Amino acid sequence: MQPALKSLMFSTTPVALAFLALSAASTPNAHAQYTPAPKIGGTSSFDAAQGPSGIDAATTRHRLTPLAAVPEDFSTLKLSPGFLLSMEVYDTPEYSLELRIDSGGDVTIPQIGKIHIGDLTLVEASAKIASSLRDNKILNNPDVNLNVEEYAGREVTVLGEVRTPGRVEMLAPKHLDDVIAMAGGETEFAGKVIEIRHEAGAEPRSDVIHYSRNTDNHILSDTVVRPGDTVTVKRAGIVYVLGGVTRPGGYLMQEDGDLDVTQALALAYGTTMPAAVGSMRLIRKKDDGMVEEMPIPYRDIMKGKVAPMHLQAEDVIYVPISKTKVILAAGLVNTAVAAAVIYR
Repeated sequence: MQPALKSLMFSTTPVALAFLALSAASTPNAHAQYTPAPKIGGTSSFDAAQGPSGIDAATTRHRLTPLAAVPEDFSTLKLSPGFLLSMEVYDTPEYSLELRIDSGGDVTIPQIGKIHIGDLTLVEASAKIASSLRDNKILNNPDVNLNVEEYAGREVTVLGEVRTPGRVEMLAPKHLDDVIAMAGGETEFAGKVIEIRHEAGAEPRSDVIHYSRNTDNHILSDTVVRPGDTVTVKRAGIVYVLGGVTRPGGYLMQEDGDLDVTQALALAYGTTMPAAVGSMRLIRKKDDGMVEEMPIPYRDIMKGKVAPMHLQAEDVIYVPISKTKVILAAGLVNTAVAAAVIYR
């Protein structure tokens, strides 16, 4: 040993003590106590601190899921093929794993095999897995927790007279009025008929809903739409008013969807002076494709003797023009022009 180092080792001065501390820290065989760094953000309760060798004391470390809004129908969500679940069993990290539901609605659990959890909620599936672990004598009283990491896309197609037609994502069944609201609501051309096509079962079936916006009924809120259904809001029927009316054209059967002859003529701003109201006709296309013509007793309807005729979609009200009234009107016009000339 060198004399200078030997003298320092037996010295009690502060300089000597500092030199000895630096020498001990630089020695290869020196060991420092490992203190794990604090975790930021938190993970599963099964995580453990890592030692200096980098070996984790726990077998599984679960990733953090990003913060996201939970849909309102998430509590009633039914598990289906394609879902990815994360399973955690309290105080049993070897059973903390990820499960993918296969096409048959089953998941595979180590030492148990396949368990069918399709069409179950998270709570029901957790209870079923815990029961299987207990029945197979793997764990005495397992505390199983399931969480959805990925869920298969489930949609409802909304077509027809809605403001934003297309596919609406839906996890669980909803009421019909909620589905229509998710599609932006009805347009001003919507009628009173909504068709719901169900894909479930061997053969698809359809339900036709009739409702009225003028009456206080709850048929929309009482009708249930399920994922996979197709909702079509039908367009309101059109009635055509032609001939001797102020504004001929086609008119939508809006609101209730019911329209009679007097209401249709009122929408057309009434009849004109040369109109032959006594020869007014209703032209209707029958189911077999034939056309039927019916006289409209307009004068009796206006006197209250006959109830107005109710119209159907695609009906045509034709108001003929009276030639006699046209000639008389032309004569009156010519007489007025002549009188104006004489007056001048």
